[in-house]
Amino acid sequence: MKKIFFCGGGSAGHVVPNIAIMRALSGRYELGYIGTSGIEYGLVRAEGIKFFTICAPKLERGSLIKNLSLPCRLKESVAAAGDILQREKPCLLFCKGGYVSLPPALAAKKLGIPVIAHESDLSPGLANKLISRFSQVTLTSFPETAEKFRNGRFSGPPVRKEALKTSRARAKRKYGFDEKPVVLVFGGGSGSAKINDAVRKAAKELCKKYNVLHLCGKGNAADARIDGYRQAEYVRDMGEVYACADYAVARAGSNSVFELLINRIPTLFIPLENRSTRGDQPKNADYFLRAGLCRVLRERDLTPERLAKETYALAADEKLRRALLTSNVCCGNEKIIYEIERAAIYR
Repeated sequence: MKKIFFCGGGSAGHVVPNIAIMRALSGRYELGYIGTSGIEYGLVRAEGIKFFTICAPKLERGSLIKNLSLPCRLKESVAAAGDILQREKPCLLFCKGGYVSLPPALAAKKLGIPVIAHESDLSPGLANKLISRFSQVTLTSFPETAEKFRNGRFSGPPVRKEALKTSRARAKRKYGFDEKPVVLVFGGGSGSAKINDAVRKAAKELCKKYNVLHLCGKGNAADARIDGYRQAEYVRDMGEVYACADYAVARAGSNSVFELLINRIPTLFIPLENRSTRGDQPKNADYFLRAGLCRVLRERDLTPERLAKETYALAADEKLRRALLTSNVCCGNEKIIYEIERAAIYR
């Protein structure tokens, strides 16, 4: 049985899409994963997939001093990844981007192992910009992004099957919601302090007209006894969550954006904007705002009052609802798997 290795990490956004593809390939190939001891370690091992740990240096944006040792640390990481690849001999390496992908990809290049990359965001990340120079193909979630790579090809986003809607009635019963519409609020896997604070302060007002399901992130639950308000730190079955949601308020990471749009949920995006990020979330949000498929609230304008006002506007936006129903945003799993298997066959 041929081996296919995956890499990517640093955030769940680089790991969860890989898991979606690995599940589809399971049983037909022997799978392995190269990553750090970060979030990818627990997520991948929970899938029963063989995990190989390396240290991967991260570029610290805006800090020259912290980056002085980067070349030396990168060289060590590439060597460690190379040892793993040389021993395991996979026929292909699939890279989901992020700084964790770069050392395995560079090692695969040295060993002559084919590399396929996938870029989720509208604006390419630094790691994928470098990896695309030698990858067989760089797949993208956005059609326009493919044009930014010499070997770019639009595939669409990888999406977990469990992120697709399940039974709405069962989901509403699980959370104890009445007949009022449900507003889903979440700020990413680790939560968002600003969104958490704003929604809790706005909850009494929102719950006059809506039920609120608040995914607050691990360790972020707070004592809030408001009729119609439910909070959860982490939910494994997102399909159930999406099934009971009539509207959503969320960050604009690529995974969340595509899952919400594919499930046709009218969403108010509040993109993460700070100096430690490369600005991918505002670009993702603005892209779909221009397409008429979402509404956007800037983080600098976020207050409990503004959040409530924008949520009411979202619920009243019939034009947005109609646009979502006719949208061609769809899952890219089949195209991604096709490219992986085509490369694996000829290896």
